[in-house]
Amino acid sequence: MKLLIIIAVSLVALIIAVVAIIALIGASLPKEHVASRSILLHKNPAEVYGVVHDFTSAPRWRTDLKQVDVKIQPDGRVHFREDGKQGAVNFEVVEDVPAQRMVTRILDTDLGYSGSWTYVFAPEGAGTRLTVTENGVVSNVIFRFLSKYAFGHTATIDTYLTSLSKHFGEAAQPE
Repeated sequence: MKLLIIIAVSLVALIIAVVAIIALIGASLPKEHVASRSILLHKNPAEVYGVVHDFTSAPRWRTDLKQVDVKIQPDGRVHFREDGKQGAVNFEVVEDVPAQRMVTRILDTDLGYSGSWTYVFAPEGAGTRLTVTENGVVSNVIFRFLSKYAFGHTATIDTYLTSLSKHFGEAAQPE
């Protein structure tokens, strides 16, 4: 019986030590980061923008979403709520130049992360190079560690761009 108690206490101590080390490393990392990825799609900028800007239809092609609700604010700004595998996140469109550039930002302040995505729709040959740049802030030190070392700052952008490419019947890989 004593051996089981010693093993259990040792395991708990090990888990606490690992979490503490992760938190210390995370605390030493910068809160802010910039990550950028792009794909070349064989569609014109207006077509690509049309799909990206149609937030309500995004669950049809984004594998990480269940539902999106869009609400136009009294001041004309567009707010939308994405319900996905990781929960709900509220966004605002802060800049919108159709078929050229769009910026969205997270409105929530209690997620452990925040920031914005800038979408640039640039003509390239007969297609469009869509570049998504994330200006992120990760306030939670454990999530900061995980986003840096476990899944990377570009993981969400890569999933988004890969899903968009598949929606257009293409196999573009984010670069």
